[in-house]
Amino acid sequence: MTDRTQQGTVRLTVAQAVVTYLSRQYSVADGRRRRLIPAALGIFGHGNVAGLGQALDQLSDQLPFVQGRNEQALVHIATAYAKATKRHATLAVTASIGPGALNMVTGAGLATVNRLPVLLLPGDTYATRHQGPVLQQLQHPVEADASVNDAFRPVSRFFDRITRPEQLLTALPAAMRALTGVDTGAVVVSLPQDIQSHAYDYPAEFFTERDWPIRRPAPDGDEVAVVARMLAEAEKPLIIAGGGVVYSGATDELEALADGAGIPVAETFAGKGAVQRRAWWQLGGIGLEGTPAVNVLAGEADFVLTVGSRLTDFATASHSVFQNPDVCFASINVSAHDAGRLGATGIVADAKRALAALTDAVRANGTTTPADWQERVRALDQQWREQRAAALDPGTSFDFASLPDDSDVVRGTDAALTQGQLIGLLQEHARSGDTIIAAAGGPPGDLLKVWDATEGRFAHLEFGFSCMGYELPAAIGVRLAEPDPSRRVLSLLGDGTFLMAPTELVTAAQERLPVTIVIPENHGYQVIHRLQMVRSGREFGNEFRYRDGGLKIGSGKPARLEGDYLRVDLVQTAAGLGARAIRATTADEVRTALAETRGHEGPVVLVVPVIPHADLPGAGVWWDVAPAEVSEQETVARLRGEYEDGLASQRWYG
Repeated sequence: MTDRTQQGTVRLTVAQAVVTYLSRQYSVADGRRRRLIPAALGIFGHGNVAGLGQALDQLSDQLPFVQGRNEQALVHIATAYAKATKRHATLAVTASIGPGALNMVTGAGLATVNRLPVLLLPGDTYATRHQGPVLQQLQHPVEADASVNDAFRPVSRFFDRITRPEQLLTALPAAMRALTGVDTGAVVVSLPQDIQSHAYDYPAEFFTERDWPIRRPAPDGDEVAVVARMLAEAEKPLIIAGGGVVYSGATDELEALADGAGIPVAETFAGKGAVQRRAWWQLGGIGLEGTPAVNVLAGEADFVLTVGSRLTDFATASHSVFQNPDVCFASINVSAHDAGRLGATGIVADAKRALAALTDAVRANGTTTPADWQERVRALDQQWREQRAAALDPGTSFDFASLPDDSDVVRGTDAALTQGQLIGLLQEHARSGDTIIAAAGGPPGDLLKVWDATEGRFAHLEFGFSCMGYELPAAIGVRLAEPDPSRRVLSLLGDGTFLMAPTELVTAAQERLPVTIVIPENHGYQVIHRLQMVRSGREFGNEFRYRDGGLKIGSGKPARLEGDYLRVDLVQTAAGLGARAIRATTADEVRTALAETRGHEGPVVLVVPVIPHADLPGAGVWWDVAPAEVSEQETVARLRGEYEDGLASQRWYG
């Protein structure tokens, strides 16, 4: 690195310039200044080792580097870090060209769908083309300038490819704006292999420290007044809290509105924990994996205020949960597009500022909900709480004898607990400051339905993309954001997800990160098995079973996957990857394992057998997943008829 600051320039390679620049960027939010990108993660290959690899080595004091095992998982680490810091910081991730770069595309999609900032620095094929085609280069027969990195374009909030060193002067500031903007997501700066090592005389001023404000757009007074009037006229109002409440830090303002006006609050997956107070109006999850009480109330509500959510089909039960013919909608969101969901009257603003303004207007109007609505809320919620307590109680043995003849709950495994009872044990163990993480399969739905995320027991649920493989690396990302080992970071993930992507246990062990992975072992992709049973009537391809006789393609009809459950030792797998691994079968064994491993230096994996197909109580709503319209199987035809009956509950709201 040649210093030419006396002429006002610094000669750096593109990679050195990227690393130096990133090390000097800061976010500023609510008076706090912090590094916007405090570290980088990556795996090196020929497409980035000589460029970014050299720069990260040389400048490691400025931008620490974390070595990973899978590029997709590294993006998940960075995204979870961003979520844990309420989008005020993120991490950079680099990969080589070809498969290394493409491995990051799924992570980019997750970040963008969830509106979470992450910076990706994939290597790309040679810009000079002297050498082409190079190893792992895509050769498109028509688009000569195409590379696999173009796959990032539809799943990114910002994309740029650097083909000349001086392009960094505009590309990097644009990337920082996208990372700190209202509508953030994956930011991709594609770096051709040769360009990374090219040098340029950059203006020294380019590398001075720079602050990027995380803005809080103010609400329009007229928009607030309209929504306040709608609320004053409502007899049965309901608030739905989304992730925007959490990211905005608007919990106090939300609680003030709900408490002052007596409005019940439901939560989406991303909004789980938006309410931290225990109160009669704090109800929990809504929609397909919500509580039955919330869904009944949603069906009766005549006014719904959504805060910081885009309302996916899980939250709305595919537009079937709001059944009051007079229901109307309002929304608070920083995105004008999301503020208009369901034809809502929008307040396009930061959740914290908008809720504060709306609360002032409601107080001025003297608005409060009718006593009979409040009583209805209390009564339904109390009924649910009694159901919840029974479902989570690990002291009650599962009653196989009471099952109907057509139940598919599996007997004869070594499991003594249901997944709900395991969650009850985790709830019993949880302290203020702890975080529980889930993303795909049964765990996030169960946690939305029954987890008490009040009083500092944080829930980190990724269900915008519902990505298997997020949970374990997400624990690393959350731990990097919360280094206090007394605050437990725990991921709850199924055995299917664990077997798909366990390798970042090695990273957690390498960095001595105290994270806990709890695996309810139920022998398959059981949440999809559950859906399969209600939409096609029989199991196919979702349980982990042996094929009797083995697979012989081309030699007649093979046997189905209907043998015994696979004998897979998850404890040995986890131990072999560097974790402290424990198998616990009874409630007392789970309690002991949790108590003894709190604060353990490094990853802990707790494997708990659970009874397959023994589910929590249902949410009582419909979901638009269509069975086959034509089938030779009589059961499918019947289920298709039931599905079409359910279509009558689906509404269009504008």
